[in-house]
Amino acid sequence: MATVGRVVVLLWVDILAMYAMYVMMSYLTNVWKIGFTHATAIVNIFWGVVSLSPLFLSFIADTFTGNYWMLLLSSFSYSAGLGFLTMSTPPVLANSMGNCKEYSPECIGEGQKILFYVAMPLIAFGMGGHMTSWNIFMAEQFSGEEDNLDEGTFRRFFCSVLAVVIVTFVAVLGLPYVKPWSLRFGIPAICTLVATLLFLSGSCSYKYFKPMGSPLTVFFRVFVAAFSNLFYRTPKDSKQLFEIDNPQLYSVPHTRSLRCLDKAAIVIPTKPLEEQAKNTWRLCTVTEVEETKTIIRMIPVWMTFILCGVVSAIGFTYFIEQLDHLNPKVGRLKVPTVALLWFYEQAQNQCVELYVKFTNALGISKSKKLAPSFGISVSMILAILCCITAAKVENRRLGVVQRHGLVDKPDERVPMTMFWLLPQFVLLGGFNGIFNYSAISFFIDQSPVSTHRCLPFFVSGVSGVGILCSVVSVYVVGRISESGGKMNWFQHDLNGSRLDKYYWTLAWLMAVNLVVFIVVAVFYRYKEAELAEQQAEEFGGINEPYDDDSKGLCCCCC
Repeated sequence: MATVGRVVVLLWVDILAMYAMYVMMSYLTNVWKIGFTHATAIVNIFWGVVSLSPLFLSFIADTFTGNYWMLLLSSFSYSAGLGFLTMSTPPVLANSMGNCKEYSPECIGEGQKILFYVAMPLIAFGMGGHMTSWNIFMAEQFSGEEDNLDEGTFRRFFCSVLAVVIVTFVAVLGLPYVKPWSLRFGIPAICTLVATLLFLSGSCSYKYFKPMGSPLTVFFRVFVAAFSNLFYRTPKDSKQLFEIDNPQLYSVPHTRSLRCLDKAAIVIPTKPLEEQAKNTWRLCTVTEVEETKTIIRMIPVWMTFILCGVVSAIGFTYFIEQLDHLNPKVGRLKVPTVALLWFYEQAQNQCVELYVKFTNALGISKSKKLAPSFGISVSMILAILCCITAAKVENRRLGVVQRHGLVDKPDERVPMTMFWLLPQFVLLGGFNGIFNYSAISFFIDQSPVSTHRCLPFFVSGVSGVGILCSVVSVYVVGRISESGGKMNWFQHDLNGSRLDKYYWTLAWLMAVNLVVFIVVAVFYRYKEAELAEQQAEEFGGINEPYDDDSKGLCCCCC
C-alpha cells in the first residue's frame, strides 16, 4: 500500500496544471496582446477538448491500453505539454531563436507560437487521461484487500494525501506572487515531471487488470447489426428476437419504441443460431438493443445541457479577465486572485451537500425520482441569476472605467475592488455543483446499468460541446450586434466591449432553455414509469404482436 502514495502524488499534476490554465487568459492578453475574444476562443477550445476527451479516452482505456498505461501516457503528455508551454515564454529560448527576452508580443517568434500550440493539446490529453483513469486505477489498487486494511495502511494513505494537499496549497498560493511567466509555467512543469517519475518508479508493485472492453462498444454493435439486417423483416412476435435465456444475467424487457433498432436482434432462419451468436457485430440481444434505445431517448434531455456548458465557459474566461483588471487589495494587503476561485469551489461543494440533504429527505417517495430533474432546473435558475449578476457588475465596472478615463487604457487597473465579482463566482459555483450532481443522478436513474461507470464522462462530454459552442455563440452574437452599422459588442479589449449585454443575452437564452428543459422533462418517459407500464400490460394479459412498419430507416421514437 506504500505505492498508493505514488499514485496520489499525481494530484500535483491536476491541481498545478489547472492553475496554469486558469491564468492562461491573463497570459494571452497581457503578454501576447491578442484580443480578449481571441484569447477566450483559445481557452474555450482547450477546455472543450478537455471535457470531451474522457468520453473517447475511456473507450481506449477499457478496450486497448488499460488504466495504468492511460495514466502513464497522460502523465508524460502533461510533462511534455507544460515543458513546451514553459519554453514558449519569451526568455527561455530567446538566445537560440534570436528574439528579445521581454514579455511582449514583439519577442514572441514563430518558434514560440509553435511550441505553445503543440503544448495545448498535450496538456488537454494529460488532463483527459487523468480524469478517465485516476479514480479507477486507485480503486484497483485497493481491490481484494478490504479485509487486510489495517490502521497503519489508512495512516500512510492519509499522510500521503495530506502531504500532496499541503504542497499544492502552498504552491498555488505562492505562484500568484511569482512574476515571471516562465516560472509560473515552469514550476508546475517541474512538479509534474517529478510526480510522473514517482508514479513510474512504483510500476513493479501496482496491481494490473486487463481491459475488459468498453460498454460503448455495445452501441456501435447495435447500429452495425441493425444496418446489416436492414432488408430482413422484423418478426411480429418480439419473443422471436434474440435473447440469452439465463435468469442470472441482467436483462431488459422489450419495448415498442425505436423499432428499427430491433433489426439488430433478428435471428436469420437460414443460418444456425450458434454461428450467428458468435458474431456479435451481426446479432445483438434484446437487452443490448433496449440499452441503446434508452441512450437515444435521452438525447433531447442532453441537448438542453449544451447551453449550461456555454454559461460554464464564462467562468474561466471572461470572469478571469475581469478579475485580472480589478483592484486586488484589501487595505494594504494584496489578496491573490485565486481567493475567488476558492470561494467558487466552496460554493460548489456546499451547494452539492445541501442538495444531497434535500434528496435524502425525500426518502423513497415518488418525488425522489424527480429530484434530479428538479436539481437541474434549480441549477439553471442559478445560471440565470449568475448571468444577471455578472451583467449588473460589468455595467458598474464600465461606468467606473468611463468616469476615470480608462476606456483607451486597457492595461490600467480599474479602481474597483475585485470582490464585486464574488457573487457571480459563488452563483457559478452553485450552478456547476448542483448541475453536475443532478445530471449524473439523472443518468444513473435512467441509463443502462452497464454504462454507469461512463456517466461522468457523458456529462463532461455534453458540457464540452457547450464550451466549444460558446466560441460560436460569441461570434454569432458579435455579428448580430453590429448589424445596422452598430458597434460590435466584442472589441479588442475589455474596456471597449459591452460584455454586460452578452451576459444579458445568455440570461435570456438560459431562461428559454429552462422552459424547454421543463417541457422535455414532463414528456420524457422515465425508465421506472415505462417498466411499470409494461408490467401492467403483462399482468393485464395484453401481449399483442406488432406490425413491422419500420421499413428502411424509419424510426418511431414514441
